Amino acid sequence: MKNYLLIVFGSFIVCGTSWAELFLGVKEIDPGISLTFEVAAKDHILPSSFYLSQKDTDVHVEMLAVWNESAPAGSVVGGFVAYLKVAGELKNQKTGEILDFELTPHINLSDNLHYAQNIKLPGLPDDPYRLKFRVSPPEQGSLGMHLDWVMDFGEDLIRSHKIEFTNLDLSEIAISTRN
Repeated sequence: MKNYLLIVFGSFIVCGTSWAELFLGVKEIDPGISLTFEVAAKDHILPSSFYLSQKDTDVHVEMLAVWNESAPAGSVVGGFVAYLKVAGELKNQKTGEILDFELTPHINLSDNLHYAQNIKLPGLPDDPYRLKFRVSPPEQGSLGMHLDWVMDFGEDLIRSHKIEFTNLDLSEIAISTRN
């Protein structure tokens, strides 16, 4: 399967009654996985001792990872792809300030299982931002692989991928809340 990245140059904002979501794009990777990247309104995430509080958050960065129609036999189309390592870097393109973060598994009623993190912007909401993601295979030993999988696809669930979005305007998302 050919890897490709769908970038929406005129990224759009989806507005609900009180919150907004910025769709960044989709990347299809082998073996039959769709990665969808979004920046959403700040949210209240539990347990609160592990996540940035909603009052200290500007945006909620998300990556949905699901099996698609090209997935191997036994995969549930639309099912969550677990155990991926997802690192993010948000750079303020005006000041050069950088924030590194990790997306961790989250669950809600709209996306179900996904990778996400509440973050504080490294600058003003209306500054331009570059958002880079590094999506890597599961940590060695965290996912048991049966011989049939290894024979067909190898010892890594995926190969590492870098995805980048530039000149992002996060101002509408930063003023939005979910509750």
